Amino acid sequence: MKSGQKENKHIFGPVPSRRLGLSLGVDIVPLKTCSFDCIYCQLGRTTRKTIKRMEYVKVGEVLKELETSLEDSPPPDYITFSGSGEPTLNSKLGEMISKVKKMSSVPVAVLTNASRLIHNVRDDLYKADLILPSLDAVSEGVFEKVNRPHEKLRIEHIIANLKIFCKYFQGKTWLEVMLVKGVNDSREELSKMAKIIQQINPDKIQLNTVTRPPSEPEASALSQDELESVKNILGDKAEIIGGFEGRTSEVYSGKREDDIINLLNRRPCTMSDISSSLGIHRNELTKYLGEMERGGKVKSFIHASQTYFQVLTIPAMTGRDERR
Repeated sequence: MKSGQKENKHIFGPVPSRRLGLSLGVDIVPLKTCSFDCIYCQLGRTTRKTIKRMEYVKVGEVLKELETSLEDSPPPDYITFSGSGEPTLNSKLGEMISKVKKMSSVPVAVLTNASRLIHNVRDDLYKADLILPSLDAVSEGVFEKVNRPHEKLRIEHIIANLKIFCKYFQGKTWLEVMLVKGVNDSREELSKMAKIIQQINPDKIQLNTVTRPPSEPEASALSQDELESVKNILGDKAEIIGGFEGRTSEVYSGKREDDIINLLNRRPCTMSDISSSLGIHRNELTKYLGEMERGGKVKSFIHASQTYFQVLTIPAMTGRDERR
């Protein structure tokens, strides 16, 4: 970010993404406005559980920030609608995708929990190049346990809409399955899922597990061997999401990481502490912290029901006491 530039509210990154390379994020709903309250969510508990579509943020504000970010940042591999909740809840999503594609030749991706792929939402998403929906369960009981959906949502309707969407979408669909140990990884559930995903027919099935601090501490990861077993059940299109292997950016490798380390050298902090102290968008911050945890630079721990981060090696402090 250039000196004197105003901090973005709606655009974050580019950040290294294990699925999308270098991704410039577009956040179009307020923090944790979502139709789910997933037990594994890295952004914490859902504070506004809803299925109502609204213009949560102004289109003009988003596009202005995006234009500036494209000028100031390394060229991303994707412009990605994701962010602080479920992006399809924004009723102006289709308009924004159309205008972004006129603004830039960078392909447009949308991450969605697939909960609201009804006809008008499908029409919006058909304008994108890549859709990354999630499907973590196919039976109602498991769905309610892992995703904790809005009371009006049923997994059978979500599956039906996914089938329709994939049948008519002209772009690519990469279906993510987030696996939580002991919750949605039973052989019975996975066998049912394999049959249904075959009917949905996405281009890829991407297997993920809990790698960042979840909203519920008991949500834990599968081992690599367990992921390999799931991959075998779900078939040839399934792949395990690995570490980031694409281009890195100055945004990630330079000042941002140094700022986080310097802050954590003084005291452990929550994600909210770091975000507010350094002016880093929460979604961007989750990427940095995830990479730094995997690289052995920081670790997370739970205290008083909150997730804190600390550096693994704290150098000796000199000068005045910075503790508060």
